[in-house]
Amino acid sequence: MRDEFNRQLSALNNELIEMGSLIESTISSAAKAFIEKNADYAHSAIGYEKEIDKKERDIEQLCLTLLLKQQPVASDLRLISSALKMITDMERIGDQAADIAEIIITMPPQSNIPVCDLISKMAYATIKMVNGSIDAFIKRDINLAETVIKSDDTVDELFSLLRTDLIRFIAENPDNGEISLDILMITKYFERIGDHATNIAEWVLFSITGEHFDK
Repeated sequence: MRDEFNRQLSALNNELIEMGSLIESTISSAAKAFIEKNADYAHSAIGYEKEIDKKERDIEQLCLTLLLKQQPVASDLRLISSALKMITDMERIGDQAADIAEIIITMPPQSNIPVCDLISKMAYATIKMVNGSIDAFIKRDINLAETVIKSDDTVDELFSLLRTDLIRFIAENPDNGEISLDILMITKYFERIGDHATNIAEWVLFSITGEHFDK
């Protein structure tokens, strides 16, 4: 019985790693679509969304099977319950990366928007958080998970700066108001992705220690 449980637990770990790889690819493609002004990357990001949704359903079913048919000890129960929470945040990251990509596809050229470099910085900071949260799970690395959580402050500060700059730009350039609002929405999605990466890191910590991180 325990051997079968360990086999299913290993399968759960592998499924989570695969889902993590998918969301890393999705957000990276969305960011490249904006930074490189390349719609092919945007379409790639959107294409990953269905794979992520299917992976979420598969992992959810596996977790429920482990809970209902096995008898997990406390540490295993933490891992399974954390996995159920993590996949919700992973799925939301996939959705929001796809939302970014959909906005980019319909946007006109962004050459006149003065905050593009700052958005690139925010995008890379967010990607680093997502990658870090997944790596923390794979390596069972408490320090890395804590670093991801603390990095959310940097992303929040960048979002605040971008929002202020974009509001000022809209006031001074009303003809560019529509594209500026699109970019503001993109930055908000990146900010939310950072929040979800933080949540994943917090659940990684809980799965290891049984305690929630207090920022």
